[in-house]
Amino acid sequence: MEIKDISVEEMQARVARYRDLKASPQAFVDTRIPEYERDIYNVIGRGVTEDAGLAPSIVDSRYFGITYVGAEPGKGAALHAHETIEVFIPLTGRWAAVWGEDGDKEIEIEPFDVISFPPGIYRGFRNIGDAPAMLMAIIGSKETTGDGGRVEWAPSVLEASHATGLRVNETGDLEAK
Repeated sequence: MEIKDISVEEMQARVARYRDLKASPQAFVDTRIPEYERDIYNVIGRGVTEDAGLAPSIVDSRYFGITYVGAEPGKGAALHAHETIEVFIPLTGRWAAVWGEDGDKEIEIEPFDVISFPPGIYRGFRNIGDAPAMLMAIIGSKETTGDGGRVEWAPSVLEASHATGLRVNETGDLEAK
């Protein structure tokens, strides 16, 4: 490995200030389904976001991406799977991490707990607290390019999202019908 020295200005481009983050309320195909409404903030890399316009704060995302998720009580992410490991870390509130083809398995997690889902497992989460809460999601990449792949949604989720008029196109980005 070559050791480098970079300037303070160059490091500033590698800082994501929470106060400057921009959220997307429609970053995934499930977000028009009421129980899956949430705000997505791309912190490092685009991750697996389906909103092509949601730019990350830090572009260099070799090996992993970080996203913040804000959700009201009872809301979260629908069942989905990835080709890579995905980690959830609550920052505030109480969350249920769910998995299985029907989402019938569940573990409660609280701030700074960590749950790591292996590839190829349907998983999701929801805020089970009584106040808005934040969760961090870390997704691994298949390569050094930061490509975390795309989301594989449970069939029931796609059926419900299509009823709202929201679909994912052939490149994996959202489009309204």
